[in-house]
Amino acid sequence: MELSIRSIVHPTDFSDLSFAAFAHALRIALVANSNLHLLHVAQEADKAMAFPHARRLLVQWGLLEEIDPPSVIATKLGIVLEYVTLHQQKPIGGILHFLRTHRCDLVVLGTHGRDGIDHWFKGSIAETVFDRSAISALFIPRGARGFVDPVSGDFKLRRVLVPIDRSPVPYRAIEVARDLPHFLTGSNVETLFLHVVGLGPRFHDARIPIIFRPGNVVQTILDTAVEYDVDLICMPTAGHHGILDALRGDTTERVLRHAPCPLLAIPAV
Repeated sequence: MELSIRSIVHPTDFSDLSFAAFAHALRIALVANSNLHLLHVAQEADKAMAFPHARRLLVQWGLLEEIDPPSVIATKLGIVLEYVTLHQQKPIGGILHFLRTHRCDLVVLGTHGRDGIDHWFKGSIAETVFDRSAISALFIPRGARGFVDPVSGDFKLRRVLVPIDRSPVPYRAIEVARDLPHFLTGSNVETLFLHVVGLGPRFHDARIPIIFRPGNVVQTILDTAVEYDVDLICMPTAGHHGILDALRGDTTERVLRHAPCPLLAIPAV
């Protein structure tokens, strides 16, 4: 599989939570030489506050000089930053409309990881946007340890966890989990494959060294991520199935709400 990320979308509200996701989106865009669309849904937005935000990071990472204007970002670094303000729209509708009308290979979002009553009544824009689109999404949960150092811009990607089962079909997620870390860092990264044993048949593939563990699926994934100190969880997802999952979210969304690190959700094909 030849990995190509030509266009990244990062919905932002310029909050501290969005900043962590923005650092990941910007660093990935630099490696991929891709277009980065910074999407702000609001009635009033000040673009002037956004451009220095990007420049400040690029200067801090040693990629720009203090005197460099924003116009040199494309020529000097090979990426195109586009700030898009969607006026007088609800966040979910505005983001989804943009994703439907623009090519996008990856969405990078910060998420509050809401659960319980907070999740039921307030919901999560990040989860909802992903659930209604078929684009790979990188979630940076609040409080999670990211794999991009916002101070230096360095990657910390040593170990990736891929939970797998017969459904959704995991092979696209397996390919991405193996290729993306090498694409970003230029070095090999350990990939762990986890199958949580339940009532159904086990997932077997002679090409993949699989860790088999019994237990609750969501909790076992989270416990394994903590045990192996992984830097990224990469999960295949097929969306919601049935009334129960529609109410409490699919496995990917439930893992996301308590993930100790970023989670990359890959639509199954």
